[in-house]
Amino acid sequence: METSFSELHSKEVVNVLDGKRLGRVCDVVFSYPEGRVSGIVAPGGRGLRWWRAEVFIELRCVKKVGVDVVLVELRTAPKPAKRGKWCAGKEPPYAPPPDRRDYGEYE
Repeated sequence: METSFSELHSKEVVNVLDGKRLGRVCDVVFSYPEGRVSGIVAPGGRGLRWWRAEVFIELRCVKKVGVDVVLVELRTAPKPAKRGKWCAGKEPPYAPPPDRRDYGEYE
């Protein structure tokens, strides 16, 4: 099946493992001398435009290209465990940033 970039650009990318929508295809990556397609690039999910991290999806991870959706199988790395804001409910000790001077220097 042949498809053009304009057709691929209008398709939604969905991860089949967790059902997460990764957004629409925003780019196709290929090697120049050989002319082989390496993969596609998707925005990576919801969020404001400048907060999204683009996701490169290798061609071997693309399972099905349908009429209106591209199904991919991405095994993501496990997310680090969320820790509390501060340990044991204590406030963190105040440490001024290294580029600031101490108030004692002004007197």
